[in-house]
Amino acid sequence: MLKKEAKMKANVGTADKIIRIIIGIVLIVLSFVVAMSSTLQIILLVLGIVMLLTALVGFCGLYVPFGINTCKRKPE
Repeated sequence: MLKKEAKMKANVGTADKIIRIIIGIVLIVLSFVVAMSSTLQIILLVLGIVMLLTALVGFCGLYVPFGINTCKRKPE
């Protein structure tokens, strides 16, 4: 049997990327402002990194089950 190749289709548009980058940077900066070794700091840091990564990759896994696509061009 041949395995189906899973492809990540771009579903994050330009405006969405810009917003994600700004929010990601803000969350990372806030994580350093919060008291050291707190749970909130870790959560803010992880969320900030995830926002930056999804902006750079152009794919958001949470968009898939909801059928959201903010790209203007059709994904390949």
